[in-house]
Amino acid sequence: MDPRDSALDPVALAYVRALLRPKTRSVKLGVVLTAAAFAALCAISFATVMVLAPPAVTQHLPDDRLGVP
Repeated sequence: MDPRDSALDPVALAYVRALLRPKTRSVKLGVVLTAAAFAALCAISFATVMVLAPPAVTQHLPDDRLGVP
C-alpha cells in the first residue's frame, strides 16, 4: 500500500506523536542543592545539640538506694 493512499491524516499523526513525546523538564539545581544543604545543616545541628545538651531531668538517688551505709 502506498503511504500517500493512507486513511490516516499526517498532520493528526504528527500532533499525536508530539503529544506522546516525553517532555524534557529543566531542573534548577540551585534550589535542590539549597534544600539538601539546609536539611543536612539541620540534621547536624540537631545531633550536636542532642550530644552536648545536659539531661533535662536529673534525679538523685537517696543514699540507701545506692548501697552507701
